[in-house]
Amino acid sequence: MAGFRNGRGRDNREAPQGQPQYYGGQQQWPQSGNGHGEPEYFGGHQGQGQGGYDPYAANNPGHTQAFSVNPDDPDPYTQGATYQAGAAPAGPIGPRLHWKQLLSGVVLRPAPTYLQMRDYAMWAPALIVTFLYGLLAIFGFDGAREDVINATLSSAIPYVLTTGVAVTISFFILGVVTHTLARQLGGDGAWQPTVGLSMLIVALTDTPRLLFGMFLGGNEMFVQLLGWATWALAGALLTTMVSKSHDLPWPKALAASAIQLIALLSIIKLGTF
Repeated sequence: MAGFRNGRGRDNREAPQGQPQYYGGQQQWPQSGNGHGEPEYFGGHQGQGQGGYDPYAANNPGHTQAFSVNPDDPDPYTQGATYQAGAAPAGPIGPRLHWKQLLSGVVLRPAPTYLQMRDYAMWAPALIVTFLYGLLAIFGFDGAREDVINATLSSAIPYVLTTGVAVTISFFILGVVTHTLARQLGGDGAWQPTVGLSMLIVALTDTPRLLFGMFLGGNEMFVQLLGWATWALAGALLTTMVSKSHDLPWPKALAASAIQLIALLSIIKLGTF
């Protein structure tokens, strides 16, 4: 078939079917069976859907397949893989303990109690027990006890209530400090269980010294020895609690509890000796 020249003087002959056409020195894609005139991985293909070549399958141009660099590692896209970064924390170890079991477990069953309650807040028991402890704490100081006993009822009640509120706030702040230090040292526990348990530990362990000090006085040798023993017990329980609640080894747990123990020794214990 005879060709003709266009306005630019180039031949515009029809190329044989199935061969690429050249216009101005540039190669054009051959026409596919569906007439799209596109690269082979964009257009349709003969035999697709009938067991032929599928351009959209994995590992074909334009399509990739996930793989692991280490063949021994599990495939992170399978159901059996273990998700690491950003994984949701594991559920609670057990149900929430009743307040009676909680109070007895803080001292008698420390490790399982702290582990089971690490995911639960316990504000009601912690605040009530700490406030009651604060109401009686003033009677553990010899000078303050004499002032309250000799004062009138109208002036003694506000004095006692103020002391209870002050002790509760102080123990709350010390618990927050302990939690903050535990997180700085790599702990992963929640702040509400940590603060609540720390308040319970400090109040319950110091109650025996407080009861004997109310009747015998803080200067008695027995009361002083009992105060040192209960302070050491509070340190052991706080260390255990931080270790269980924040998944920390005991040296780091002890370091996180150090400020609270020093404050307890200087404010409560030594003030009665």
